[in-house]
Amino acid sequence: MQFVARVERDRFAVFVFRVLLGALFIAHGYPKLLGAIQGPGLARFAQGLQAIGFYPGVAWAWAVTLVEFVGGIFVFFGFATRIAAALIAIEMIIAGLRVNIARGFYWTGGGFEVPLVFAVMALVLVLTGPGSPSVDRAIGWERGHQDRPAL
Repeated sequence: MQFVARVERDRFAVFVFRVLLGALFIAHGYPKLLGAIQGPGLARFAQGLQAIGFYPGVAWAWAVTLVEFVGGIFVFFGFATRIAAALIAIEMIIAGLRVNIARGFYWTGGGFEVPLVFAVMALVLVLTGPGSPSVDRAIGWERGHQDRPAL
């Protein structure tokens, strides 16, 4: 019985962790998406990406925007969690290596500290799954411990 209670508590902790990461990425992707819809925000972002070697900038800008905003929504609700988290981790690793590493470690100087933290958070979700509750669990993409054979 203690094992079941501990597993449920652990799944709830992953749920809280997942919702936080999803909300953070929704918050990062929303301004880019809003700029794409209402003004030159995405165009400026695309120019910035091209300036650091991502061609074509518009395609990369849309990719980053969709990974952050749509991926954030998917992670938040626990839908296709492992896939969305993997895409977020890849984006953060690339950002850290291509943009931030030259600026050092600390976030206060634009360093790779924050992309590293986000990448590790996303990788944790890739490894653990969405926790409980989640859309993935509700539709059967992730199974609970009671559905698995005993060791």
